Amino acid sequence: MTVVAADELGPVVPRTFDPAPGWTPDGRRVKTPLVYSRGPEKTWVYGGLRIADGHAVTMCASSRNSADWQRFLALLEKANPDGMIAVITDNLSSHNSVSTREWLTGHPRIQQVFIPKGACWLNLQEAWWRIFRRQALAGQTFAGPDEIAYATAVATAQLNARARPWIWGRPAPEPRRSRRRFIYLL
Repeated sequence: MTVVAADELGPVVPRTFDPAPGWTPDGRRVKTPLVYSRGPEKTWVYGGLRIADGHAVTMCASSRNSADWQRFLALLEKANPDGMIAVITDNLSSHNSVSTREWLTGHPRIQQVFIPKGACWLNLQEAWWRIFRRQALAGQTFAGPDEIAYATAVATAQLNARARPWIWGRPAPEPRRSRRRFIYLL
């Protein structure tokens, strides 16, 4: 059985910022008011992390609804061609809607496992989102949803290139051999 942690990130909104101000001829910083504009388009990023090897599947959509969730589940099914797929997810209405349950009856390989309410930290996809945001979204200016989708695809490919199995929790600290050795040598 393949275990996949899945969730949505968003909305990611296209944002543009004016270029950084320069310097005046007498060496002072140019002070201009901050212009911050948002486009009307919102983009949701659907993501699924295969815990056994750390590979992720992402998809961008213009909304968060049952139809897009079903499209994402179809991508997960295509990315994991063998065996059963357990999708760990939250209790969002689009994940448990009538249309999603009907869609799942036609795809018996996929089984959804819901985490308890208020325990989103149990889903390893949340930790992967933190890494993804740093890789794809931090400090970026996006003119539209197409640029967000491109940044998502590039970041997912880069993260998959160095993927490792995911383990819930922190690794054990390394032993402090050098300190002990130094004390014994005194």
